[in-house]
Amino acid sequence: MLAVRLDRETEDKLNRLAHETGRSKSYYVRQAVQDYLEEREDYLLALAVLERDEPRKHVADLREELGLER
Repeated sequence: MLAVRLDRETEDKLNRLAHETGRSKSYYVRQAVQDYLEEREDYLLALAVLERDEPRKHVADLREELGLER
């Protein structure tokens, strides 16, 4: 279970949309979260790796090391 606080304007828009379409507010919030995660998951995971400050290699160095440079 998750509770979310929305600003008044966003809540009003959500209420109107739910009322006009006959769907629940939870439906739209769930859909919005799923869409966001689908679009941003890879980016957020990559960012988390970068924030760990682990050693990295430049892609050109890695390609050379793997023998992929021509």
